[in-house]
Amino acid sequence: MKPLLVLRPEPGAAATFARALAAGLQPVATPIFTAGPVAWEAPDAGAHDALMLTSANAVRHAGPALGLYRALPVYAVGQTTAVAAIDAGFADVRVGTGDAAALAALMARDGISRPLHLAGREFRDLPDAEMPITRRIVYAAEPVAVLPPAARAAIEHGGVALIHSPRAGEVFAHLLSDAGIEPAKVAIAAISQAAAVGGWGEVAIAATPDDSALLAAAARLCEKG
Repeated sequence: MKPLLVLRPEPGAAATFARALAAGLQPVATPIFTAGPVAWEAPDAGAHDALMLTSANAVRHAGPALGLYRALPVYAVGQTTAVAAIDAGFADVRVGTGDAAALAALMARDGISRPLHLAGREFRDLPDAEMPITRRIVYAAEPVAVLPPAARAAIEHGGVALIHSPRAGEVFAHLLSDAGIEPAKVAIAAISQAAAVGGWGEVAIAATPDDSALLAAAARLCEKG
C-alpha cells in the first residue's frame, strides 16, 4: 500500500486523515497551507436569499457574523462543507454535485437570485453565473515556503497526493519543482477535474467533490503496484 499525502490545512487535514485511516489507507499529514480568518464586513442578511459556501474553511473562519445568515438556505459545494454548515447551526443545507460553477447553476435552477458567497482570498470567479453573486472574503490560506520533509519521504516511497482544490495543485507542483522533484513523476487524486490540471504522472478524479469520493479515487492509486 502506497502512502497517501494529506496536503490540506488544519482542521480539515485531521478530518481527512481520520477518514483515510478508517478506509484502510496509510495517510501522512503534510499540510502545505495554513488557513486563518480575514476581517470582513457582513452585509445585511435581508439583501440575500441564499448563502453560498465553496469551502468548509469559510464556516470555520467566518466568526460570529456567520450567525447572521442562519435563516438563509445554504448551498454547499460538497459534503464536507455541508457538514460544517450543519455543525454551525444551519438547518437548510443543500449539497452541490460539482464545482463552484455547478453550485451556481444549482442555485439558478432553484430560483436563487441574490446569493452571498463567503469565500477564501483565492476564490474562483464565476463570470458565467446566471445571477449576481455578492462575495466576502472571510479567510486566507497561506502556502508553506518549502516542501515538508514528510511529503518528500512519502513521495520517495511512491506516495499519492490528495488535491482538494486547483490552488492546492498549483502550490504543490511549485513546491515539488523547487525541491527538485518532477510533478510528472507524482500521482495525485483530485477532488475535481479543475483541481487535476497539471503535468502529473497519474491522476484519479473523485466521482463527487467530497472526501469520501476523493479517498475512494486515491485508494485505487494507492493499491496499485
